[in-house]
Amino acid sequence: MSAFNETQPIFVQIRERIAAMILTEAAREGEALPSVRAIAADLSVNPLTVTRAYDALVEIGAVESRRGMGMFVALGGRRRLMDHERQKFLAEEWPRLRTRIAALGLDAETLLKEPQT
Repeated sequence: MSAFNETQPIFVQIRERIAAMILTEAAREGEALPSVRAIAADLSVNPLTVTRAYDALVEIGAVESRRGMGMFVALGGRRRLMDHERQKFLAEEWPRLRTRIAALGLDAETLLKEPQT
């Protein structure tokens, strides 16, 4: 995993990396996720930071903790995560993007056209 940026808390960045694994199906439903200790060691962060990232995913039902076994992608977790991420995008990111698009005078046709290289 790569270095962190300073624009958001580390636990949020770790959460996003784990979420990406689930959304891209690099980690499938029912499969074990990397352990808290493994991620903490790999990223040189406090295990509590990793636990906080996992807790955020447990809270929305994307990940489940199995006592003594670790963290697993929950059955139906990918769908719940996708629904959550879509709602979050529409509520937090889309209004800002829509404002920027309007300010630049862009239309749907221009936005959907393949970029020229």
